[in-house]
Amino acid sequence: MASYTIETRKRADGTVRYRCTVRLGGGKNVLHRESRSFMKKKLAAQWGKKIASELEEKGAPENAHQKGPFPKIGDLIRLYENDESLGGKSGRTKCYVLRMLADSDIAKITANKLMEKHLVQHCKDRRDAAASPATINHDIAYLRSVLKMAEPVFGIPVDDKVIIKALPTLQRLNLIGKSQRRSRRPTHTEIHLLLEGLRKRELHRSNKIPFCDILNFSIYTCMRIGEVCRIRWEDLHLQNRTILVRDRKDPRKKVGNHMKVPLFGDAWEIIQNQPKMDAKIFPYNERSVTAGFQRVRNKIGIEDLRYHDLRREGASRLFEMGFTVEEVAQVTGHRDLNILWKVYTELNPADLHKKYNSC
Repeated sequence: MASYTIETRKRADGTVRYRCTVRLGGGKNVLHRESRSFMKKKLAAQWGKKIASELEEKGAPENAHQKGPFPKIGDLIRLYENDESLGGKSGRTKCYVLRMLADSDIAKITANKLMEKHLVQHCKDRRDAAASPATINHDIAYLRSVLKMAEPVFGIPVDDKVIIKALPTLQRLNLIGKSQRRSRRPTHTEIHLLLEGLRKRELHRSNKIPFCDILNFSIYTCMRIGEVCRIRWEDLHLQNRTILVRDRKDPRKKVGNHMKVPLFGDAWEIIQNQPKMDAKIFPYNERSVTAGFQRVRNKIGIEDLRYHDLRREGASRLFEMGFTVEEVAQVTGHRDLNILWKVYTELNPADLHKKYNSC
């Protein structure tokens, strides 16, 4: 038996929409579901009657998305991951989090049975495994993105309402939160020790990565390691001493965000010293570069220093040299100058003394 229900929804701008959901079957034996929103309740009812009548007469369409048992959260995650326009465009962090979620207990819950208590328990489990509130927040955010796409993309009638409802509780329990502002910069001594350790690593017979050149280049250009390992010889402008960095990270535009970056300091000479054995200037796996950095860092005993901190070091050096925030943004690629100013302006007090005394 086919039936329909109409749900009234008030949008953020104050307007009202009427969502009509048509079902064939009932209880645990729902053979087909489909929904559509309308500006008028009368139109929603007309559509509901029409679709319900067609389902009564013809039964569920052969290509119905919802057949048999309702999918579990893990099924939705795998659908999302396998879709080229969704999971196929996800970054490394999001892909990792989605894989972890697909293997967690919350993945076993039927998607339309997900409740606040399940989200709270997942977050508590993650906290007990030493994950920070900021890390757990990624779990919830990426799970929400999966639920939001389930119906419009896959025709599975679930949404992110349960997560929206649970957010205040998760925040109140301090299970999720924003990441703390990071201000770590390597000291001159730490950089010296790192370069010493990386030079020894370069001498290994099996090593092919110029770790020292890449570390210094990362500081001079403020590039992310993924960008360093992606730049190409064809994008090098000899006359202007610039390099085109393709697809720079930007939350509003992930593809096609190309920027010309000036090559300051010894960055130009470092590039000139690289052998032209590939279309890329540094044709190395970024994970191998960071892994080598981490091993040397750990061996030396340097604490709480990440490779990405070299980007902050480079930007802070430019600020200390007197560059404006707009000029530094041309190097770092930041579109939001407030973020650049708040996060990357970590000036060295000792260097400020030197600057004052030289005036």
